[in-house]
Amino acid sequence: MFNLRLLREEHKLSQQKLADEFDIAQSQIQNYETGGYQPDIETLNKYADFFDVSVDFLLGRTDIRRKLETVKEYDLSEDEQKIIDRYRGLRPRQRQSLTLFLDTLEDN
Repeated sequence: MFNLRLLREEHKLSQQKLADEFDIAQSQIQNYETGGYQPDIETLNKYADFFDVSVDFLLGRTDIRRKLETVKEYDLSEDEQKIIDRYRGLRPRQRQSLTLFLDTLEDN
């Protein structure tokens, strides 16, 4: 799964902690991340639900993380959703820097 490692690291989970969440061996997570193992659709859905992303994002088929109905619920454009998703992937210090930058834009 192309984005499993990315999502796991964003949530600050080790391979072992993620494996524990799903009651599987750590080696299975490693195999998913390296492409040595392909999960079935039921497993894909479980990971997508756990990380609140679409299966397509999990597989690397799209950059849009959220399920379409979530985007529609808040009436966000795809660009707005991408900005939010990128913001959520930032570390706290990066978020603070971005907020300061946006404040300077508003002042101009």
